[in-house]
Amino acid sequence: MDNQNFTTSIVVEQSPSEVFKAISNPRTWWSEEIEGTTDQLNAEWKYQFGDNHRCKIKVVEMIPDKKIVWFVEENYFKNAKDLSEWVGNKITFEISKHADKTQLVFTQIGLIPTYNCYKSCEWAWTGFIQKSLQSLITTGKGQLNWYQQS
Repeated sequence: MDNQNFTTSIVVEQSPSEVFKAISNPRTWWSEEIEGTTDQLNAEWKYQFGDNHRCKIKVVEMIPDKKIVWFVEENYFKNAKDLSEWVGNKITFEISKHADKTQLVFTQIGLIPTYNCYKSCEWAWTGFIQKSLQSLITTGKGQLNWYQQS
């Protein structure tokens, strides 16, 4: 299978430094239900969405203003047939300057179309990156509940 990951991207007018800072604080664009340190190399933290999804993530790479990589150590989806979905995946944020704009490329390496969660994860990541994180970067406020809006 050629497609072994999910990717989405945004382009903003803010600096790479501003984009890096926003990504490093997922409580402001992904979920307030995060426990632990998210902005330091080798830090481990936990995410939870009700009783439907929880995971343990480790920050495995941080290159200021250029790249952040998270590694999924543990994962649970309430309705997954395969409980190993996401385990071992890397979630990457690659930041690059293009003329007077900054591009962010988000990739979840290992999020494959055969996963039970793929469609809902694709929808969720697209919203969190293109709506909530982009809003945080451009306005200073994330849209944590973007999915509740019509």
